[in-house]
Amino acid sequence: MTPEPNKKRRFSLSSLYIILIAVLFITYFINPFKGNEGTKEVPYSTFQQYVEKGYGRQIVVDKEEGEATLVLDKQHVAEVFGADASKVDDKASVKAMTPSTDKVEEFLASKFKGEVRYTVSSSWFMTLLFNLLPVFFFIGLYYFLFRGMNGGGSNGIFSVGKSKARVFEKGEGVGITFADVAGQEGAKEEVQEIVDFLKNPGRYTELGGKIPKGALLVGPPGTGKTLLAKAVAGEAHVPFFSMSGSDFVEMFVGVGASRVRDLFRQAKEKAPCIIFIDEIDAVGRARGKNVAMGGNDERENTLNQLLTEMDGFGTNSGVIILAATNRVDILDKALLRPGRFDRQIHVDLPDLNERIEILNVHLRPLKLANDIDPELLARQTPGFSGADIANVCNEAALIAARHQHTEVTKQDFLDAVDRVVGGLEKKSKVMTAGEKHAIALHEAGHATVSWLLEHANPLIKVTIIPRGQSLGAAWYLPEERNITTKEQMLDEICATLGGRAAEELFTGHISSGALSDLETVTKRAYGMVAYLGMSEKLSHLCYYNQEASFSKPYSEKTAELIDAEVQRIISEQYARAKDILNQHAEKHNAIARILELREVIFREDVEGVLGPRPWKSRAEEIMELEAERKAANESAATSATPPALPEATSEESNEPSENSASQPPTFNGIAE
Repeated sequence: MTPEPNKKRRFSLSSLYIILIAVLFITYFINPFKGNEGTKEVPYSTFQQYVEKGYGRQIVVDKEEGEATLVLDKQHVAEVFGADASKVDDKASVKAMTPSTDKVEEFLASKFKGEVRYTVSSSWFMTLLFNLLPVFFFIGLYYFLFRGMNGGGSNGIFSVGKSKARVFEKGEGVGITFADVAGQEGAKEEVQEIVDFLKNPGRYTELGGKIPKGALLVGPPGTGKTLLAKAVAGEAHVPFFSMSGSDFVEMFVGVGASRVRDLFRQAKEKAPCIIFIDEIDAVGRARGKNVAMGGNDERENTLNQLLTEMDGFGTNSGVIILAATNRVDILDKALLRPGRFDRQIHVDLPDLNERIEILNVHLRPLKLANDIDPELLARQTPGFSGADIANVCNEAALIAARHQHTEVTKQDFLDAVDRVVGGLEKKSKVMTAGEKHAIALHEAGHATVSWLLEHANPLIKVTIIPRGQSLGAAWYLPEERNITTKEQMLDEICATLGGRAAEELFTGHISSGALSDLETVTKRAYGMVAYLGMSEKLSHLCYYNQEASFSKPYSEKTAELIDAEVQRIISEQYARAKDILNQHAEKHNAIARILELREVIFREDVEGVLGPRPWKSRAEEIMELEAERKAANESAATSATPPALPEATSEESNEPSENSASQPPTFNGIAE
């Protein structure tokens, strides 16, 4: 490929370094003046003889090099140089290495009457090096400041105000397409429409419509906002600018606004294109709320410039802006208005069908056993984000490898859900018999109360094995509700307080083990009273005010009333939990004994003591269907195998029901 004729070749600084090193090498090793023929090196003893015979008139002693030079008289040159005397000039001399300066002085004081001169010489190479060292220093400083800073840009230190966005040109996507984005069909359709705007703008503009200027991806962490943006970069086939909101923020005044201007300048030059700003809340926070810095700090100047560039006096035709945040409530209202972000695309937590699709994506690279059912796994993970599901699949593979399995089994996934939600099991943690008994009573209290309440989440598993920061945990399978009633919230608070109530009733004292329970019910009760208007004295009132960042949107008297209502709700549900446990004390204690003995019990064990639940949720119906299907499969497998020996059959029939507990049913690890 021939170079462009008008393109100038840039002189590389590395070439200058090579030239300087070559000059120094030639000067030092091929010095034309090195080895002067008028000087003869002799041993020090010969040098002493020449001095004693009076061959010279002057001696120069170099203290630094330890050398002594005798300048010869003309009449003695022939005696010293012999046949080579004709080649020597008038400044003939002999040189010898001296033992020490003191001995030379002592010798010359008694044997030499001529001129003696002492010198301190230095290496010419070192002199040259020290002379050139400042030059090298300033050359390196120039290279670092004006060429090396900010990615080696041609503008050097002045490029600190340039945009730091990564640019993906046409055909240089990140390798991710919409096929790699599972679930979130609604959000994916809107994003795909933006890509279609850029590919076929005429189809939309011929009817008088305008291409949207911006779209804001909003949703909880881990739901796939950045993944959608990567898919846009891989599908759009137009220049794609990607950067984070924090890339605009800098300690230098005016740098953020300068980077915004440079980003949009580049985008206009390459229009049509897409700009993606991840975590835009770093620069788009609402103005006027930063009391410490006032209203004229660097971040607000950057935001002002961003607002102007997105929809100001100028035009940005062909430039579409994508942004992502999980804190849309703190963004400036001017940033959210139509004309800047015309659309807010909500990327919510996936529902059941979307979790199945996400699981199918993350299960592809795994070597799976035949008992893996993506639908069953999806039902075990309500409330999980896409990132959580990916983590569960990865943990399942790691657990299978740790147990030396050749395939990832269903049990590996069940253990992975426990690991992700509750933390790592700490079986080696030492507990006294009293502590173990108290924890068993506490967890049995949760199991008993939740089992006997209509709206409490279905119980799946209870354990007193320490896991993560908790000494015990109860797993539930919450229903995926769109709305929650007051009765459901009260039942959940009552079930959460069942552990503390069991401690007080059956041990006579309370402990610190209910910390997370109390934290949960307090937050839920305050939400019911202050935000949802579910209290008797403050009904139909909501005190949530997004604008009141530094003051409560209610009076001190109302605050006292809120506290009193929260205390009343929690006290009533605590008394309700104690009443339930009093009525079923024997059954509660039986569950606690089983739990203390086995350390882990499942739904079947609780049902064997308390009987079937009077109420069945949709999740429980699905669990029963799954259990029936599993039993049918086992029955079919048993009928297909040869009959066992009578002795073995009899022995198996006497086995306790512990084997059923070793295979946990469907559960979701929502630990307390």
